[in-house]
Amino acid sequence: MKSQERAPIYEALQEFRKMRVVPFDVPGHKRGKGNPELAMLLGDRCVNMDVNSMKPLDNLCHPVSVIREAEELAAEAFRAAHAFLMVGGTTSAVQSMILTVAKRGEKIILPRNVHRSVMGAMVLCGAVPVYVNPDSDADLGIPLGMSVASVKKAIQDNPDAKAILVNNPTYYGICSDLRAIVQLAHQSGMYCIADEAHGTHFYFGDGLPVSAMKAGADMAAVSMHKSGGSLTQSSMLLIGPNIQEGYVRQIINLTQTTSASYLLLSSLDISRRNLALRGKETFAEVIRLAEYARKEINLIGGYYAYSKEICNGDSVYDFDITKLSVNTLNIGLAGIEVYDLLRDEYGIQIEFGDLGNILAYISIGDRPMDIERLVSALSEVRRRFGKTKTNLFTQEYIEPDVCVSPQEAFYAEKESLPIDATEGRICSEFVMCYPPGIPILAPGERITKKILEYIAYAKAKGCSMTGTEDAAIERLNVLKGE
Repeated sequence: MKSQERAPIYEALQEFRKMRVVPFDVPGHKRGKGNPELAMLLGDRCVNMDVNSMKPLDNLCHPVSVIREAEELAAEAFRAAHAFLMVGGTTSAVQSMILTVAKRGEKIILPRNVHRSVMGAMVLCGAVPVYVNPDSDADLGIPLGMSVASVKKAIQDNPDAKAILVNNPTYYGICSDLRAIVQLAHQSGMYCIADEAHGTHFYFGDGLPVSAMKAGADMAAVSMHKSGGSLTQSSMLLIGPNIQEGYVRQIINLTQTTSASYLLLSSLDISRRNLALRGKETFAEVIRLAEYARKEINLIGGYYAYSKEICNGDSVYDFDITKLSVNTLNIGLAGIEVYDLLRDEYGIQIEFGDLGNILAYISIGDRPMDIERLVSALSEVRRRFGKTKTNLFTQEYIEPDVCVSPQEAFYAEKESLPIDATEGRICSEFVMCYPPGIPILAPGERITKKILEYIAYAKAKGCSMTGTEDAAIERLNVLKGE
């Protein structure tokens, strides 16, 4: 058992600083001397640690020393067979999972409310999605998890599928019965992989949903920068004993940079150490703050900050109580409208707002005074801007009509049409609100009147729409002649 008090990459960088090495390698700013404005912005210590791979600092593409040791420490901390340090965000980790378990034409069973990175990986490798339509909560207007019965049916209908992907949790904090789904997958000769972008804390806190590795999943993509405290764009890819480490490394190296940032790598190393040593008490405080905020927001009236009471033992098997998800429809405002008001009127930046909900991300850096300010601002928003709940669009789940694979549609001959003229055609690009980055349309799906109405309403309410070639989303690319 290794000492979790070690942070080998951080320690190697500290030693490197003492060497006073003259740089005739990249990066070209040469420890900030070539870009004084950047050095002034970030500070000398930061630009001095923005260095290239070299013998004393190891190499992420083929680690044999300090990075290898940092990965082994991370694997032990997360109870994984191996952990890979990722510097392309959890997008890169998710895509590496998909590319590891499926090839062109092979099926992956997954919920429709997946992150765009999952569908991007489908375009890259040619895998075919088999959707398990999630249950949805009509009052909250959110998709829930996958029911075990729905997963079982998808397996029966697609016994040749290679893997099942599970969100653990969803953006809103909803968890499926991961243990049961892992068991179903393994009984059927399939892998179970988990998108744990929002579940880093599951590995270290008490009273939280089960983590993917503990549930027996084969791979998990974990956003350390979200709730784990590392720098933005840094992530972990965890694997279980049934996955071959060397092959995963080859897959990662297909798309990940050969010039890994040591700022990101050291932040992963330090954050893993912090969580391994102090994670339990740290996340106990996060839970306390989230529960307090939830209680105070519900006392305002009109808002509904939901928690474990929505659990139903199946499609909402568990709930992540650190997630401060709040439904806003009963104050007569869409979530995106509350999101904009909090930022523009009160200087508060929350994680996202959709058509019916907001998410305020509570994590290791929050303080009680910040929570008080958020609660007070929400109370003021209701008093100053609240309306009667009328004519508000319910964010219901729209079942996709998949006509061709995402890869085939993305690379097919296409034509650009005014969006109002695309009903009935097959889309060849993505349309999504970001955040949360869950596609409304993905390549290969039929465009329906319901979807077009949803897009128009989301645009009118101010949702940030992405994924299309036309930035204004006044035109859509569709398959030519279809």
